[in-house]
Amino acid sequence: MSANKGNAFLGRHFVDALDFSPQEYDALLDLARAIHRDPAAYAQACRGKLLATLFFEPSTRTRLSFEAAMLRLGGQIITVADPQTSSAAKGESLADTIRTVAGYADIIVMRHPKEGAAKLAALHSPVPIINGGDGAREHPTQTLTDLFTIREYRGRLEGLTVAFCGDLRYGRTVHSLIKALACRKDNRFVLISPEELRLPDTVKEEVKNLGRVEVRELERMEGALGEADVLYMTRVQKERFFNEEDYIRLRDFYVLTRDRLREMKEDAIVMHPLPRVSEIAYEVDQDKRAVYFQQARLGVLARMALIASILGVT
Repeated sequence: MSANKGNAFLGRHFVDALDFSPQEYDALLDLARAIHRDPAAYAQACRGKLLATLFFEPSTRTRLSFEAAMLRLGGQIITVADPQTSSAAKGESLADTIRTVAGYADIIVMRHPKEGAAKLAALHSPVPIINGGDGAREHPTQTLTDLFTIREYRGRLEGLTVAFCGDLRYGRTVHSLIKALACRKDNRFVLISPEELRLPDTVKEEVKNLGRVEVRELERMEGALGEADVLYMTRVQKERFFNEEDYIRLRDFYVLTRDRLREMKEDAIVMHPLPRVSEIAYEVDQDKRAVYFQQARLGVLARMALIASILGVT
């Protein structure tokens, strides 16, 4: 397939959820749906293109879904999945690593434990950088996946009550998604977390500045689940804690069980960026409202649309 010079995504970095407008997100979601309807039509879209995945932090879904997306588009991949096997273990700077890898690949997906690493990489890269997660700050491609899931199962991205539950302080998927949804009309947010894991004030201020949205903070799930159109569960992230006692105390603070699920609307959906630890009981998996594994599968389609658009293939 040929390069599309009129493509608004061509050559762009994607490091922050606000890098794309609502209209641009919609265009990507439309393309993801088109790929889902006719995958054969896109099977050679990225033939001759090479994707590099640089993961300096553990990942299963994000890394594999990007690699699967590129392979399904007919492209090829090179990968670093263990930072100990890269020159970062020898003390090489991130800027130098990016400059080097950019000479091998057409596009780079990177995950890094330090906040702001993706932005730094974008400053030094001559090829597009996609943020696969930087510390506790952002995870914009998970947001693309989440928006796709919500639109596919709820039919819209506006006029929704979205409840975020669990670790909202360190949950980078929450930080990205809530900003993208705040750009849409008439969305309401319910933030359910213990005081220690509340959404950072900086993110809350950013959300409020994006639109006239209602934000409520609660410490209990009870009474909040019944109004949710979307329940977005998150795990308490052990790797973000310096004190293991604090992690143990908070990890089971909220657990979604079948009994709690009875409070929810019949057409609501339960989402989770995964991996799950103990915050969703396995008995919930059988409920039709539990869509987190479908969410993971939709992530491949969303990332196929993103890669194809940034590389400018039609």
